[in-house]
Amino acid sequence: MYLTIILIHLAVCVLLIVLILIQRGRGGGLVESFSDFESMFGPKTNTLLTRLTTVLAIMFLLSCLTLAFLSAQKSKSVFEKVKPQVTQEVPEEESSQPIPIPSEGEKVTEEDQ
Repeated sequence: MYLTIILIHLAVCVLLIVLILIQRGRGGGLVESFSDFESMFGPKTNTLLTRLTTVLAIMFLLSCLTLAFLSAQKSKSVFEKVKPQVTQEVPEEESSQPIPIPSEGEKVTEEDQ
């Protein structure tokens, strides 16, 4: 489903680019290079190209929104897929008693630790 919408989106993008470049603008557009293209659709070529551009622009907008929605649904947290690692617990070595800190003049013996 996701791949199909991406392929439709790419096809609409390419067709939209071609249609926009073919349309007659202030500078004439590429339609002057394709004189046979204008005679193929008759005198209403400009109207046809405008309507096709509008339809493709709507399809482009809908495919963008659909892809954004699907990608938001598809992207979950990366950490949801990661299994927690089993760690070994380090046994405490009778560390429940606090370690005495010697004052300046005292010596620490093994029994104090």
